[in-house]
Amino acid sequence: MLCRLGGRWLRPLPALHLWARDPPLVPVPTSGAKRPTLPVWAVAPVSAVDGNGWYEALATSSPVRVAEEVLLGVHATTGLPWWGGILLSTVALRGAVTLPLAAYQHYILAKVENLQPEIKTIAKHLNQEVAVRASQLGWSKRVARLTYLKNMRRLVSEVYVRDNCHPFKATVLVWIQIPVWVFMSVALRNFSTGATHSEAGFSVPEQLATGGILWFPDLTAPDSTWILPISVGVINLLIVEIYALQKIGMSRFQTYITYFVRAVSVLMIPIAAAMPSSLVLYWLCSSLMGLSQNLLLRSPGFRQLCRIPSTKSDSETPYKDLFAAFYSKFISRK
Repeated sequence: MLCRLGGRWLRPLPALHLWARDPPLVPVPTSGAKRPTLPVWAVAPVSAVDGNGWYEALATSSPVRVAEEVLLGVHATTGLPWWGGILLSTVALRGAVTLPLAAYQHYILAKVENLQPEIKTIAKHLNQEVAVRASQLGWSKRVARLTYLKNMRRLVSEVYVRDNCHPFKATVLVWIQIPVWVFMSVALRNFSTGATHSEAGFSVPEQLATGGILWFPDLTAPDSTWILPISVGVINLLIVEIYALQKIGMSRFQTYITYFVRAVSVLMIPIAAAMPSSLVLYWLCSSLMGLSQNLLLRSPGFRQLCRIPSTKSDSETPYKDLFAAFYSKFISRK
């Protein structure tokens, strides 16, 4: 027998006896003036990084080799110095891969947000139906609660499937962006420590040693001024704060995650200070692209171009609102 709920036909709740069966829920060679050297752990051969060989397996893996070929290809094709090749490769990867995925993530999240009123209505009617059934059959509060949760999960899943916007699809960006970041980082470390040489016969570390710019002319050495490492930390913290300012009434779990990412952003500063400048330059470029991507996806015009549905939380003046929230939280608070 079907029951009518919120304008749609639903299957009746399962009988109590069915629930009884359900389970409970080394320094780099140099010439001339002295320069900062990398710590031993940062330049050790890949086979010595870990006794179990997991890093060696990663550093010699096919995805890392592909990342190395991409970097070498950009450098050879464009003729740019290494700092320019790293910057161009980062912008190209972020623009061609992660930006479309980020737009897709916002598309899914916007559809999920727009479904919340319907889901709240379903929850209200289901709660009433469960209360009536519990009274008729003498269910305990625990059985009634489990019955409600099981059917609510099923109904919400049906709504998401109907509109093709299951929240898990919004995590695709993470599963692509993090591996790409890791593979590119390991590839640049291989170049900087001499673990990889070009098939053309030239020494990549020797080219990197003169491929920098400004205060970091040697990309195989760490940045002794700490400008690059601190910049990485500041940009990452800024991204976190922009995300936090978007959220109103964050859950306890979201709050813990925000504090964790803040701590990681600060911890990245001393780690980056011990890494080759080529690696830190990539991290900085990637973070700057992430910040730009975050701001771009706030633009109403760009969201419309990407066909992201409008939601109640959208603003016609997102940048003005963001500045006001940032000013209120960090500058004008008494």
